Formats: sequence, C-alpha cells, structure tokens
Amino acid sequence: MSNTPEAQFKDRMLSLGLARVSEAAAIAAAKLIGRGDEKAADQAAVDAMRTQLNLLNIRGVVVIGEGERDEAPMLYIGEEVGNGGDDSPEVDIALDPLEGTTLTAKAMPNALAVISMGARNSMLHAPDVYMDKLAVGPGFDEGIVTLDMSPTQRVEALAAAKGCKPDAVTVCMLERPRHRDMLAELRATGASVQLITDGDVAGVIHCAESAKTGIDMYMGSGGAPEGVLAASALKCMGGQIFGRLMFRNDEERDRAVKAGIEDFDRIYSRDDMVRGDVIFAATGVTDGSIVKGARRVDGFLETETILMRSKTRSVRRLIYQIPLES
Repeated sequence: MSNTPEAQFKDRMLSLGLARVSEAAAIAAAKLIGRGDEKAADQAAVDAMRTQLNLLNIRGVVVIGEGERDEAPMLYIGEEVGNGGDDSPEVDIALDPLEGTTLTAKAMPNALAVISMGARNSMLHAPDVYMDKLAVGPGFDEGIVTLDMSPTQRVEALAAAKGCKPDAVTVCMLERPRHRDMLAELRATGASVQLITDGDVAGVIHCAESAKTGIDMYMGSGGAPEGVLAASALKCMGGQIFGRLMFRNDEERDRAVKAGIEDFDRIYSRDDMVRGDVIFAATGVTDGSIVKGARRVDGFLETETILMRSKTRSVRRLIYQIPLES
C-alpha cells in the first residue's frame, strides 16, 4: 500500500514547491502587464512555470495544460515534468500559467498564475471543450442547486438556504453573447449579476469567499480544463461545483473520447473532477479580490500567493519579494 501514488503524495512537503512554481509564472507574466501582447505574456508564464516544475522532485504528468502536443510546445497535455527518480511521487498536474491573458495584456483585474497537484490518476482528464458550470461556496447542503434547475430556480433555492430574498443573491458569470438569455433571466429574479470578461477559475473561487467577495454563486459555460482547476480550489476551500461537458461538433467529441470520456451527458461533481487530496496555488499577476497583483515595493517586486491543501483545509497567503532588476 505504501507504494501507491496516494501514499507517495506528500502534499505537505510539496506545497511550498508548488507555490514557487506559480510565483515564477506570475513574476514572468507581470513584466508584460499592459503591454498589449497576450501571446508574449502567456509564453513568458509558460516558460517560467515549466522551468520551476522541472526542479521539483516529482514524476509529474500534465493532465490539464496548454493543449495537445501539436498545439503547445510546452506544458502540453501528457507532458512529463519534474526531476524525480523511481522513488519520487507520481502526480497529476493541472495548470494554467496565465489565467487571463487578455486581462494581463490590458492591465485588468484578476489575472492569475494557477496550478494544482494530486496523486497520479486523481484528476479528471478534461478535454479542451466547453463545460456548463455551477458553483456555490461552503456551508450549504449538497445539491442545494443543480445543473438541471433553471437559473431562476437556482437563485430561489440559494436565497431560501441563505434566508434572504433573491435580490440579496449575487451571481458571477462570464460576459459572453451565449449567456444573454441566462443573464436576462437572472436579472428578472432580482439577483445581482457580476460580469467578468475572463478568468472563470477566479470567478468560481469567489464563491468560496463570499463574505469577502460578495459573490454567492457562479454559473455559465467556460473551458472544461478551467473547471478542473476550479474544482481543485473548492476541494481545499469547501463548496460545490458541478460541470457537464458541451460539444459543438464531432471533432470535440473525438477529443473527449481520446481523453477517456465515455458518458457525454454525465454531470461531474467536485469530487468527480478531483478524486483525491490536492494542493492548489494561485499567484496574482494583476490585482484581484482573491490576491494582490505583482507590484513594485521599495526596490523589490512583490507577489501574493494563496496556497491551499485539501487534506487539512489549510489556506496560506504568502508574500514573496525579489530585488527589481537594475
């Protein structure tokens, strides 16, 4: 039993190393804030994250990454990372070196460098397709809201659970044309809707800190890989997320089959997407409601990272400073 990936996964020992990985990506991307070059910012983050991952004593496989191998030269799905030998832990890695490339290029809030890690075969290998998502924070009965409910029913159910009226509920969602009808229905309930332009991992995390962010629920469609990253965060912070894959054509269905998906209609819960203990790190690139962005402070570049472990439900906030280049 001691040789299983679960037993080898020493999350406490690996957690600070994971924070260094997200810090490096954020620092690299921060140099391109407001420069208008999304690709350059993303590439800088990818390069830095990969370099740091390869310093860790792990045998890692990227299960959520920059895309398929022919689309992404580095940190592609299936890439092996780490410098570990046969006695090193086998781990799954989900990452987004720069969640919010547009946010970074335009110097807008809530750009993050995000990564999570769990034992091998503990994470859903989500294909790069859309996922219909629904999330709420901790403290509610399981299934208080479901994907089978209408937006109106979700708001009413959550309001009843909170002991408030629907107009006291705030929902976060991506501002997209495909959400036009959902947005109109939500506003008809009296609920407040906070629209975000990008970064739905951060959008989901907002639900877990509703007292701080004012966000009670997240809903709408976005990338399936980001759904797994968001589930990793909620695994540590508490809360519920449900996701159902969405397919626009046969090519996307083929992509799902290659990822091992058999039931195209399945609704995945948080614990379906992340089946074991996980560690999660997110470092701010631009300022946001979760963490501060990279900033210059007295001759140093300073970053803030949120580092979490699901096993202990611990949440740390780490401040890191490096001297500014002369």
